[in-house]
Formats: sequence, C-alpha cells, structure tokens
Amino acid sequence: MIRKLLQADHQAVTEFLSEEPSINLFIIGDIEAFGYDTEFQELWGEFSVDARLKAVLLRYHNSFIPYAKEDFDVEGFAGIIKLLSKEPVLSGKSAIVEQFEKVEGIQLGKKQQTHFAECRNGKFLGTSSQSIQKAGIGDVDRIINLRQTIEEFTVNENARLMLRQALETGTGRTYFLEYDGALAACASTAAENSVSAMIVGVCTHKEHRQKGLATAVMQRLFKDVLEEGKTLCLFYDNPAAGRIYKRLGFQDIGKWTMYR
Repeated sequence: MIRKLLQADHQAVTEFLSEEPSINLFIIGDIEAFGYDTEFQELWGEFSVDARLKAVLLRYHNSFIPYAKEDFDVEGFAGIIKLLSKEPVLSGKSAIVEQFEKVEGIQLGKKQQTHFAECRNGKFLGTSSQSIQKAGIGDVDRIINLRQTIEEFTVNENARLMLRQALETGTGRTYFLEYDGALAACASTAAENSVSAMIVGVCTHKEHRQKGLATAVMQRLFKDVLEEGKTLCLFYDNPAAGRIYKRLGFQDIGKWTMYR
C-alpha cells in the first residue's frame, strides 16, 4: 500500500532513512527543513501488509527521489510522478531509479550517472599549515566568481542566492584559502542535515593548481564536519578527483543517477 506520509510517521521514516544517511542526505535534509506537507514538498511511503515501511518517495518542487531497500512498487511511484509532472527531474541510487526506465509513459530526461562516495572518520585526513578561513555572507561574490572560472563547473544563475541561503540557514558552509590576497581555492558543503553533509564546489584557481591548496581546504572542512558526528558524502565522475578523495578517507558506496 502507498499513502502520503505525515508528521506522525516521522520516527519510522527517520529510522528507515538513517541506515544509509549518505544516500538519503537530500530526503533527510528536506524533511528536517520543510516537513511533510508544504506546497512544494510531499512524501509518500509504501507499506507492507504488516505495516512495515518499505519505500519512500520525495517530491521537492519538480524533483523526485525514491528510496527503497528491497523490491518496491515502481509502477505505483511512477504513477504519482506522472500525475504531478510531465517532465520530472528524477534522481537517486542507480539501482533504484533505473527501474523507472521500464515504466511506460514516464518522460525521463537525459541520464547522468556518477560515483557516490562517503567518509565516516578523519583518520586519513592529515593536517595542513595553510591559513584556512570560513566564509561569511561578504565572501559570496568572491566564491561564485572563482567557481565561474572553472571550466568543469556549470554555475547556476541562482548560485549566489543559493550560496547565501545555505550560509544563512546553516544548510551549507564554505571554507577558502587566499594566495597573495586573492581567493585561490575553496570547498563547500550543501544539503547539511543532522546526520550528513554533501561536499560540493571543490575548486582551485587555474593559476594556483598543483600546490595542494584545495586539499588543504578540504582537510579543514572535512575535519570540522566529521567532528560534529556527521557523515560526509560526494559525487564524482573524474577518476583523478576520485583518487584524491579516497586518499582523504572516502569510499565508494554506489552510483547515483539523475534524469533531467
């Protein structure tokens, strides 16, 4: 049976999602921030005959994230998605969301698959003598300007607003390092919640690469987040970047697929 999830279901939902806090970072964070029934956010759950929660589907605006640990009603969730959006953005653990490719009538966008990795402790982090600073609202423009110089990045037109909101709400933080007075490297978290945080926006100005600056920033950022008892997670599709993250203690835990 599939039904809308309510605040009364919160304990069961939290226990269900928290077994994989990294994979469920977005769902957990959105529930903590916006609850179970707003104009732009809704959640559904599939329950077994003995009332055990089997699967969850999140709608956040036009984006949908399903999660399950076993076989689930793909057609049932797809019916909800089709009813609410003609061109949904669908994302999630690859083994889960790729099942929707076989559903007739659902309009999925371009498929993008990345590696998904997590870090639960800082024993491989090491330390750096570099002077790392934590960003405030006054640093937003400089951070976005640096990101815009990175060829591999696509900087959203709302990037400044989103970064500012993350800093103001505590759902994200950014650390940076200056070199000769200019912003040289930075790294951020996003979608932070009580149990996990996503690493995003790791970059170094092209004039300051191969100096270990981004690694130094990540070491400080990772240490601070881990000391709060949170799990770090990130996406990557660049093998060279993957090797750097693994040296810092990240381990692959699966693949993440997005259709948009």
